[in-house]
Amino acid sequence: MAKRRDSFGAGVSEEDKKKVNKEGLKNALRIFRFVAPYKGTFIIGMFFLIFSNLTTMTFPLLIGEMTKVIEGKSKYQINEVTIFFFGVLIVQAVLSFFRIYTFSQVSEKAMRDVRKSLYSKIITLPVFFFEKRRVGELMSRITSDVTQLQDVLSVTLAEFFRQVFTLVGGIAFISYISWKLTLFMLGTFPFLVIAAMVFGKFIRKVSKKAQDELANTNVVVEETLQSINVVKAFTNEHLEINRYSLSLQKVVNNALKAATFRGGFVSFIIFALFGGIVGVVWFGAQLVASGDLILAELLTFIFYTAFIGGSVGGLGDIYAQLQKTIGASERITEILDEVSEINPDKSSEIFTPVKGNIIYENVAFTYPSRPDMQILKNVSLEVKSGEKIALVGYSGAGKSTIVQLLMRYYELNAGTIKIDGKNINAYDLTDLRKNIAVVPQEVMLFGGTIYENISYGKPDATEAEVFEAARKANALQFIDSFPEKFQTLVGERGVKLSGGQRQRIAIARAILKNPAILILDEATSALDSESEKLVQEALDGLMQNRTTIIIAHRLATIRNVDTIYVLRDGEVIETGSHDELLLLDDGIYSNLVKLQYETTSTEQVSVNSED
Repeated sequence: MAKRRDSFGAGVSEEDKKKVNKEGLKNALRIFRFVAPYKGTFIIGMFFLIFSNLTTMTFPLLIGEMTKVIEGKSKYQINEVTIFFFGVLIVQAVLSFFRIYTFSQVSEKAMRDVRKSLYSKIITLPVFFFEKRRVGELMSRITSDVTQLQDVLSVTLAEFFRQVFTLVGGIAFISYISWKLTLFMLGTFPFLVIAAMVFGKFIRKVSKKAQDELANTNVVVEETLQSINVVKAFTNEHLEINRYSLSLQKVVNNALKAATFRGGFVSFIIFALFGGIVGVVWFGAQLVASGDLILAELLTFIFYTAFIGGSVGGLGDIYAQLQKTIGASERITEILDEVSEINPDKSSEIFTPVKGNIIYENVAFTYPSRPDMQILKNVSLEVKSGEKIALVGYSGAGKSTIVQLLMRYYELNAGTIKIDGKNINAYDLTDLRKNIAVVPQEVMLFGGTIYENISYGKPDATEAEVFEAARKANALQFIDSFPEKFQTLVGERGVKLSGGQRQRIAIARAILKNPAILILDEATSALDSESEKLVQEALDGLMQNRTTIIIAHRLATIRNVDTIYVLRDGEVIETGSHDELLLLDDGIYSNLVKLQYETTSTEQVSVNSED
């Protein structure tokens, strides 16, 4: 049996596709709690809907009255009936306007709240949640799924009540006119109901598949645009266009298949509707001939029959819409039911600073997504307040995992991590992370201005504080060289700035945060010599009097740290200063230093030969 790739993926088995049943409706109604704050406006809209429908239901009666005038059997004149008809039309137009406006108010405000809650939930979820989800799929939940709910609130729900009201009211009116003709007309209903069930089943399945394929197209766009430099470097523009085109074609194929079923259903309804009207006219003519019915009543009956048939056909399409809505609401509630790592509605006003004494005691860890591979094995290390340590080792040794655990991105499998003698789990998570700043190797900037990116480290910082942080980070010189200075837009992910400039913005952001604990993921490893010197000067200033953990790739930058921890396969193999570790024969650290020295010397000889 085919299974889901994940909770939000497109690989969904037929068994997982939800029907309009009690459980599905209950789940969908959870979303409607967002309507509760606007229930007053919703009730007003329902009143407009009811009165609008009442005026609509008078049309067949007025047409029948006009027929009576023509037959000479009415107490009214044709002009009186016509004026009254136009009066009803005006009232109907006014009521319809306010019905649409009030329901739009409710849907827009409620969906604003849904989007806000959904985004607030997503952004407060732990890191491992995002390791299991693709960004494009999450964006699809906020966009296409919420839009589906909005359509239901603004159009489908009102249309549902209108059709039901028309159906019930229409049957009541025609029963009053002629119960014999009503029973004859209702004889066609079982065929319509069976057709709705059969067609609805196929429409539900194909529409769900089309919606999932649409989510896949969002994933393709998101991934491509996020990695646009890679795409262009490998000249794979045509490959990505073809990949997107194939994904779009799947959407079109499924949508057309759904349209085929909907079209077949509507065609059947039209055939059955007009066939029923022909039958009603035939049977009604006999009743007129026998004197049980007058012509005006027959004409009124026929119009009501058309109204009822239209309602039945409309309910079939509404059923298909409800299928989509249940699927969308389930995907949204799946995210809303996830457990946040912080409360988005609670802001920690009292900040508790730490000194920065860090102790790892027998820490063991395995990533939730890879339970069969242990990353850390009984790691123990210590950093005293104001000291600097470096984590060294081959790729995959567990260096980055150590600092991620300090940030509480994941929960430990065993052991403890303490700051100032207190287990990090005992700290408020927001407080804990406020005490830590990270300067990564690959800096991610937001698409706003330089000022906004620096002040991200302290959103309430004054302009003077931001300028001072930029100065300390050696960023003021290049910032002042731009015509718009601090208001210069950095572009998506900071693409308008060089690597060294982005690093100095990140350092300024960390300086502004003024943390007790600093984490450096070898911020100079990918820079040219000039940029490296400026960045290193800024880092030296930033590290002063702070507990610093450096993930080291270039070993020449960690000669002066207090302690170096060498890791291999998740274990601390060597510990000591730079000079101490160099004295170890066949030590991992000394071999790494020799290897980097030989590589650097070879590169230098190559450059000199070319010169």
